[in-house]
Amino acid sequence: MAANEPVLSVKRLEKVYPNGTAALKDASFDIAGAAIHGLIGANGAGKSTLIKILSGAIPASGGEIVWCGERRAWRKPADAAAAGIATIHQHIPLAGTLSVRENVFLASPQPWRESQFERRRFDELLQAVGYDIDPEAIVDDLPIGRRQMVSILQALAADARLLIMDEPTASLSDTERAMVFDTIRRLRDSQGTSILFISHFLDDVLELCQHVTVLRDGVTILNEPRNAIDEQKLITAIVGRDGALGNIDRSMLAHEALEPLLDVNGLSSPGRLNGISLKAKPGEIVGLAGLLGSGRSEILHAILGADARASGAVAIAGQAVGRTIAKAIAAGIILVPEDRNRQALFANESIRWNTSLPNPDPICAMNLFPIPSLEEQRANEIMSAFSVVAPNADVAIGELSGGNAQKVALGRALAANGRVLLLDEPTAGVDIGAKADIRRVIAALAAQGAAVLVVISDFEELLGLCDRVLVVSEGRIIAERRPVDTNEHELMALAGGLAN
Repeated sequence: MAANEPVLSVKRLEKVYPNGTAALKDASFDIAGAAIHGLIGANGAGKSTLIKILSGAIPASGGEIVWCGERRAWRKPADAAAAGIATIHQHIPLAGTLSVRENVFLASPQPWRESQFERRRFDELLQAVGYDIDPEAIVDDLPIGRRQMVSILQALAADARLLIMDEPTASLSDTERAMVFDTIRRLRDSQGTSILFISHFLDDVLELCQHVTVLRDGVTILNEPRNAIDEQKLITAIVGRDGALGNIDRSMLAHEALEPLLDVNGLSSPGRLNGISLKAKPGEIVGLAGLLGSGRSEILHAILGADARASGAVAIAGQAVGRTIAKAIAAGIILVPEDRNRQALFANESIRWNTSLPNPDPICAMNLFPIPSLEEQRANEIMSAFSVVAPNADVAIGELSGGNAQKVALGRALAANGRVLLLDEPTAGVDIGAKADIRRVIAALAAQGAAVLVVISDFEELLGLCDRVLVVSEGRIIAERRPVDTNEHELMALAGGLAN
């Protein structure tokens, strides 16, 4: 390997899944030795797929990886690890019941575990990162910042030459973030370690990295030194547009004069949410704009009562709602989760079966036994109202397109007589036509008097749908905007920590 040769080169990397989804189309960039390289992009840009390929979890469909001057293709994660690539995932995969030292050397095959040599090696690692931690502390007892440091020590123990860090600061306090930054810089400067730093926090990337790559729709859009990039250039590369959007003026909607239907006050959850308070009126669509790890989905789950650790108050039409899922549903709160296949629908069952689940009273004898004619009637009504494309109601959900499956999930919310609808990425993974249909469905549900809270990663889409947008960052609501007064660039800057 030549002295100035990159430690890693990614050349026109592609990943196409058997169902035809192209998660990566043309990812290309170099990572220099002893450098911190930023990788950013909106949700769905291809970052996670790229990480999986580089760490050996999945193979690429095309392109090449050049590692230390040699073309390589990892067949499994152990191959990448053996070559000197360590990945620290956002959800830190540590053994919580084991000690810090046991976790650091967990992958070590040596027979000298717990020996004097291991203790000496642990001290050397601490000295390398300029950090101190009790080696016998149980990992589950540590705050998340210290657990992140344990992951870094674990990667160093494996003699990693390249450290891939996926959202390493997503759940950290300012103090913990500064600690991790200091460690990353020390690794670069004193150990010669290269770091691929993946983050949604744009201010972190601009502060820490020497080179930045932006992916959009599986393609490298920007790949430049940090000193050649400003905030506007970075945001434009991420969102794909450089002008202000023509937002819809919703300032004169009829719900403006109404009292709030949903009232959330001081909703908090350790490590997730911090004092969330919001209101939504009948017929109002309120968007939650945030980046991965911001707490936007956690807000929806806490309102539903799905977070057992959450405190605070939720009221519907002035009446307090019990903090359990059953009581929230009984009060009219309905969640359509992001992962419809695992959390909302039964793929092997029919449309009719799936639409029978909510609010069984009207279609079941004694609330137990479905009446086939009424069951079919409900399914057909949902299919007609939501333009579900399927031969009949007996088709299995798994045979539908993603957009039609999502319409069924939304239709169930309508059948459940929901007063407050919590929609998490309702248009994710569907084609443009289905996305437009789903947006119309959401607007129709609001027009019937429901209060809607919706999470959508595409900020342009969110602005086009909502009456108000609340910006979420680090478990807090940090700003409120109306579409007429803002654009996706400002939302991205707010969510990424680049604006106040």
